[in-house]
Amino acid sequence: MFGIGGGELVFILFIVLMLFGSDKVPEMARAMGKAMAQLKHATNDIKSEIQKGVDANGLDAKSLSDMTGNFNTQIDKVKDDLMGDSITQANKVKEDIEEITGPVKRNK
Repeated sequence: MFGIGGGELVFILFIVLMLFGSDKVPEMARAMGKAMAQLKHATNDIKSEIQKGVDANGLDAKSLSDMTGNFNTQIDKVKDDLMGDSITQANKVKEDIEEITGPVKRNK
């Protein structure tokens, strides 16, 4: 649970008990439980609204995965074209510069 071991959890509970006292800890636990339940309920509501919107528009998981696959294929194709063109152009510019200036040597 969150990378916390048993001994660490006992230590944390001991500190909470010392700070807030034995009468406040159950109230705090109830409040935390209610807050977690409300958060879970809210996330479930959001998920169901999204699912309703998807269903209303006639989309399903297969069509979405097909669309993303097509997008990714097109993006990869454009990347390859751009990279190939830019490498070719960079090599051409390098050759032109070497043709004009000749090899450049550094003086130490």
